[in-house]
Amino acid sequence: MAETEKEPKKKGGMVKKLLIPLLAVTVLGGGGAAAGFFAAGMIGGGEHEDPNAPKVVLKDGTTVSAKAAGLKNPGSATQLDAKFKVTYFPIEEPFTANLRGDTGFAQMSLAVSTYFDEKITAAMTEHNIAVRSAVLMTISEFDAMQLESLEGKEALKGKIKDVVNATLTEKTGFGGIEDVYFTSIVVQ
Repeated sequence: MAETEKEPKKKGGMVKKLLIPLLAVTVLGGGGAAAGFFAAGMIGGGEHEDPNAPKVVLKDGTTVSAKAAGLKNPGSATQLDAKFKVTYFPIEEPFTANLRGDTGFAQMSLAVSTYFDEKITAAMTEHNIAVRSAVLMTISEFDAMQLESLEGKEALKGKIKDVVNATLTEKTGFGGIEDVYFTSIVVQ
């Protein structure tokens, strides 16, 4: 009798062996992809602010993030708003540079302004050499005739602001300079 009895066949054994690992890989892979997209800011709340980024200083002395203050692109356009506190930072040493086309030289002292906290002025001090180099290169792109006019001086201010912000952004990840001021200028 023992020979005629057969064990019942197991049904679905091979299907289970293939289906369970496939299902596990799908669930884990989907979860990993979702976590990656969330961490990259593509889903689940959009942009995340850098907690180390400089904060905007309000007139009352409190600080808020640039996003909370409504600054879309700090340092890219002057945003005069009565609720922000302006900090002026004089650059200690004057700049002396030869002008383009063997037309003489310019010597000037500069100051910058920002609506942001002390992180910007600290970055200006820390990266003084890089900022000075960028400013000197910018001054040397102008000639004496350009710097005799108000329009030429305004153009130079705009270019200096752009290169200072670009240099700070390259070195620290953040610009933050709102304006540039000549505290003295001599062109010969």
